[in-house]
Amino acid sequence: MTATLDLFDGRFWNDPYPAYDAVRTDEPVRKVDMPDGPAWIMFRHADVRAALADQRLSKDWRYTLPPEERAAAPGQFLPMMLLMDPPGHTRLRKLVSRSFTLRRMEALRPRVEEIAAQLLDDLPATGTVDIMASYAFLLPVYVICELLGVPAEDRDDFAAWSNVMVDESTRDQAMEAGAKLHAYLTALIETKRETPDDALISALIQEVDDGDRFSQEELVAMAMILLIAGHETTVNLIGNGVLALLTHPEQLALVKEKPELMASAVEEFLRWDSPVHTTPARFAAEDVEYSGVTIPARSIVLLSLAAANRDPERFEEPEELKIDREAAGHVAFGHGLHHCLGAQLARIEGQEAIGLLFSRRPDLALAVDAEDLIYRRSTLVRGLKTLPVELGAASG
Repeated sequence: MTATLDLFDGRFWNDPYPAYDAVRTDEPVRKVDMPDGPAWIMFRHADVRAALADQRLSKDWRYTLPPEERAAAPGQFLPMMLLMDPPGHTRLRKLVSRSFTLRRMEALRPRVEEIAAQLLDDLPATGTVDIMASYAFLLPVYVICELLGVPAEDRDDFAAWSNVMVDESTRDQAMEAGAKLHAYLTALIETKRETPDDALISALIQEVDDGDRFSQEELVAMAMILLIAGHETTVNLIGNGVLALLTHPEQLALVKEKPELMASAVEEFLRWDSPVHTTPARFAAEDVEYSGVTIPARSIVLLSLAAANRDPERFEEPEELKIDREAAGHVAFGHGLHHCLGAQLARIEGQEAIGLLFSRRPDLALAVDAEDLIYRRSTLVRGLKTLPVELGAASG
């Protein structure tokens, strides 16, 4: 029985997968007491994938209210695409998607490689470093800030506000960080209106579709979600991927022998230790049934991407890390209308960052026992606080 199984507590943060395995088998759809109140969580791959595309599970929090109160309640504080249903979501996604084409993202690969190389050049010749702080954290921040057009001197503040909003912070702390980020982006957008550049915020200001364009608040919301989604998940993709290889020497040897497997390896890292634990909340617009369990209307619903990606009904030997596995079908980037807009950029960053790190530092090794590593306490993202490594000698 899983009645006493601890989710989001204690040792769960370091290794959630035994808990996920048990609950996925015994209670694949389970009601859980979360810090903000009760929520229903789904754990099976088939359920999660179907629910990601289920329009009965809305992004509109007002579906938690009785019908007679819903129409009078205010909408989201910010018109954030991630928190919207069609047709509003469809409109915003259409406006922004032309800036995230596969061709445009692939064109960024040389610059991503340059940034990775510079960060590796800045590491000491030998010794112990925290590869999260000195590399995995910095690369996505530099990339997304450069993509958006955020001045280099503002990157640290930008990233710090995002961390507070995602980690296990108090509501007041998260609101304060959100307000600071909102104020900063509002001012930055005004600057870009007066002095456009070639970066994404300026492009979004100019973007028009049949006479339609982003409002000021829509621009702020879009920049905010691109920042948070654009660096938080990729930081953890890199960190989790590096740790996966360091703790699986046979897989590390394989990718060193066949560097062309790095693209496949990144898909496996995304599946095996997903950088996003659990989706942001959805809200049941009506009663919905999954795995024989009825989730009542007005319920908060969460989807466990991490548990789904280790479902033995979908992946053979899911606990095993196999960088040459066919990992297609994982839900690390979601599915359906809200599939991650920046998925291809995240893949590119993961491939270049991890590939170049082990190419330049082939003797890289963990500096502590893996069991002693500390993970961030976030129900949203799964990532390390630190990853101390022995650098070994630089190659070439």
